Amino acid sequence: MNIETIGTWAGEVYKALDATDTKVLTLKLLKKATKLKKDELMAALGWLGREGKVVLAQTDEDITVALV
Repeated sequence: MNIETIGTWAGEVYKALDATDTKVLTLKLLKKATKLKKDELMAALGWLGREGKVVLAQTDEDITVALV
């Protein structure tokens, strides 16, 4: 895993969120949409979170991710 790879994963996550009408997905749906492994998804979310492009919220059943 290197910085370029994480950036690529972040791009895939961003595209998946942007493709939805609400710009919001649960982690479960985001993982399914991107076909990333859990650790890859978390690295991508860390990247996007650091850039201020996503916000995460805890629900009873899952974590939701939304574009800012």
